[in-house]
Amino acid sequence: MAISDRRMAEYAFLGGLYRDPYFPDRLVDRGRAVLVRLCERIEAEHPADLAALYALTHAATEEFNALEAEFEAAGSEIETVAREEIAEDFWSIAMAYGFTGADVEELIATRDW
Repeated sequence: MAISDRRMAEYAFLGGLYRDPYFPDRLVDRGRAVLVRLCERIEAEHPADLAALYALTHAATEEFNALEAEFEAAGSEIETVAREEIAEDFWSIAMAYGFTGADVEELIATRDW
């Protein structure tokens, strides 16, 4: 399934991480895939409220948690720059799908990074 929302389909997920050689592109690609899947799930499941959205974003955050060890094994980590970039993309997704009351910290509340 492809993202149908034009803004999100054209959005440069994790753009800052791709520009920084500290973050391996192959792992950033996997993080980007998490965000694309999140958009696809939102479009498929149409969460009715913030609680339903948070359930989806928490599942996506868990996928990023699983990537942390791989970043570390590659000599990188999900640190301040990456945390901010990831959080900003989660927030952008929430805004694009009309969840203007979403709290960015709650979107990624299950993070280990």
